[in-house]
Amino acid sequence: MKRVLISVTDKKGIEEFAGKLSGMGMEIIASGGTAAVIRDSGIKVTEISKITGFPEIMDGRVKTLHPIIHGGILADRSKDSHLEEAKKLNIEMIDMVVVNLYRFREAVSKSNLSQREIVEEIDIGGPTLIRSAAKNYHSVTVIVDPEDYTEVIRYLSESDGEIPIEARRGYASKAFHYTASYDAAISNYFEIITGEGAFPDERVISFRKIRGLRYGENPHLQAALYKKESGDDYFTRFEQLQGKEFSYNNIMDMHAAFILAKDIGPGSCTVNKHMNPCGAAACGDPYESFLRARKTDPMSAFGSVVAVNGIVDEGLAKAANEGFLEVLLSRGFTDGARDILSKKKNLRLVIMPESEWEKEPKGTNVKEVGQLVLIQERDTGFEELENLEFVTSREASMDELKALKLAWKIVKHIKSNAIVICDSDGTIGIGAGQMSRVDSCRISVEKARSTDLKIKGSCAASDAFFPFPDGVEVLVQAGVKAVIQPGGSIRDNKVIEEAEKMGITMALTGTRHFKH
Repeated sequence: MKRVLISVTDKKGIEEFAGKLSGMGMEIIASGGTAAVIRDSGIKVTEISKITGFPEIMDGRVKTLHPIIHGGILADRSKDSHLEEAKKLNIEMIDMVVVNLYRFREAVSKSNLSQREIVEEIDIGGPTLIRSAAKNYHSVTVIVDPEDYTEVIRYLSESDGEIPIEARRGYASKAFHYTASYDAAISNYFEIITGEGAFPDERVISFRKIRGLRYGENPHLQAALYKKESGDDYFTRFEQLQGKEFSYNNIMDMHAAFILAKDIGPGSCTVNKHMNPCGAAACGDPYESFLRARKTDPMSAFGSVVAVNGIVDEGLAKAANEGFLEVLLSRGFTDGARDILSKKKNLRLVIMPESEWEKEPKGTNVKEVGQLVLIQERDTGFEELENLEFVTSREASMDELKALKLAWKIVKHIKSNAIVICDSDGTIGIGAGQMSRVDSCRISVEKARSTDLKIKGSCAASDAFFPFPDGVEVLVQAGVKAVIQPGGSIRDNKVIEEAEKMGITMALTGTRHFKH
């Protein structure tokens, strides 16, 4: 390996890397900005414009797109015809290409840049260099990640200036992923500025691996956590303070608990199990909310994931230590709480930063079904609560109205068919994931009766309409006095008529919140 081309936007570590390559006797050629940095470090470098005999033009838009450069990269060293043609045209071989690209994603994230300024950050020459080198990995090494510089130097030192083919193939794979991800970011941006919306005819999504996971849904399944490269950083910035590695199920339950605690507001808490809350409360104080949420179904709370929309203090930490939790997520932990919880070494403590609690997530939900992909808008907000339609004559008290709205926010986060019995502080009984709505009603009542929480005078929410009055009858017979539901059944009039006869309040939202 005799000759390397370097053209990098991210110049982290490039002086040291170039110095070591030069020390091994390699000739370095570089684009203008990169050459200046290398030269300032006292390392001999030749600018690409001197190789091509053509200056960088059009504000740097054209600098490496030249046959002298790409011929030196793409020539197949195993073919005499390629080498003879290169010699005839005075094209010298380039053995290594070190390139990373303009910061397009960063430009998109800056609100003060115009479309023209953002488009200027679309790299053209860089991806072409990378793809040329990666295609010819049998002859050329391509490096796109500064984290690989140390390994490259080790290979060169140990192998007398050579890099093994297996390593070159690996670097080529990384390079193609890198340019594909870059192009995905550009195509996603153009979806936005052209008004194609969330559902264009073709959709390109790129993901970057964050970490491996302990296992998948079951211990015999491998799993990993990836971050979507485009869009905002929704649910990506959490910090694990202690505990075992996350499993696939931990992440799923952690997200479900977080978005529910976020929806029901500051000072709230939710206790989640298998993607459903087994208790949730909004008492205004995190400690009181935790106690109340756990009280709804203490048996199911064993091995749960808890999300606290607030700071975990010593009192809450002591209460949490009384049972077995998989994950405790919050806005933060006091030092005293950290000391108490550190005694449970396997308990995963997670901080979700303030910014995540305050912002509304954008974008879409994506779910794979076999070789198909389903994409839908995120179900965010509760605008329907501003325009409730009360369809029975009994008026709800202020306390009942608060309970109805809380129950409605919670039922959205429960697997359908979903029923929540609630008071103004939190859940009393939850029925989730049944094939018939009346069975969910019965389960919610059974759960409520298994604790000393008061059902009489409580409120209930249903995530979708009641197809028959029987579910409402089960709830009312247990003591429920007000019900909130979307409506929309062909039997709405019959259900409302029965609710009127039973003397309860019924409110319709006009919005369904199924969760499959």
